[in-house]
Amino acid sequence: MDQPMREIPAAARHAIGELARRTGVKATTIRWYEQEGLLPPPARSEGGHRLYSDDHLRRLGFIRHARELGFAMPAIRTLLGLAGRPREDCTTAHALAKAQIAEIDSRLRRLEALRTELAGMAAACEGGPAQDCRILETLADFEHGHCQHHEHETG
Repeated sequence: MDQPMREIPAAARHAIGELARRTGVKATTIRWYEQEGLLPPPARSEGGHRLYSDDHLRRLGFIRHARELGFAMPAIRTLLGLAGRPREDCTTAHALAKAQIAEIDSRLRRLEALRTELAGMAAACEGGPAQDCRILETLADFEHGHCQHHEHETG
């Protein structure tokens, strides 16, 4: 039996491939965002294909931009909630942004410590046979205790 085709709103006509192309987010990630509740379930075609709306497109763009800025998923969830309540106070968004800035500053300090240590290693190497290479010698000494700064450690 033929069933009548379900009415799909005109605003819900983006296939997942188009959504992925327009936002730069992989289709698998889009489906994961749906599973995690960050994107509402899309409409479905008669054949079961996902059909996304312009609201999905905007929300996915929001998520991608937040991820590019380094926000963790819980923070993004909170920010999405606030974006959905435009009259609510944005103190939480401000606090999340300030926390993200502090995290970036911490990463920058660790990177600078890594750079300083690596620059010192490179300066100690004048080329020549590998057996005399100060860089290789330093890297091999994993119990060295001579790092420039404790923040060079990953984590």
